[in-house]
Amino acid sequence: MSETTTVRLNDEERALLDELAAVYGGRSGAIKHGLQMLAQDRNRRLALADFMDAWSAESGPPDPEGVAAMRKRFFSDR
Repeated sequence: MSETTTVRLNDEERALLDELAAVYGGRSGAIKHGLQMLAQDRNRRLALADFMDAWSAESGPPDPEGVAAMRKRFFSDR
């Protein structure tokens, strides 16, 4: 069952949607793809939060020095 939803876009958002529409088979395709990406991102964030909660319950809260070391090791410019 399909449903129509109205979304108000400003000029910049319309231009972006038109660019994406060319890639995703039209405006509807671009919007649907965007919704899927948002859902996937939300699911990853929820899974990470669950993981962190389980880790904290088992090992205590993360050590700030350990976090800083991991940030430097994995996310610094090399």
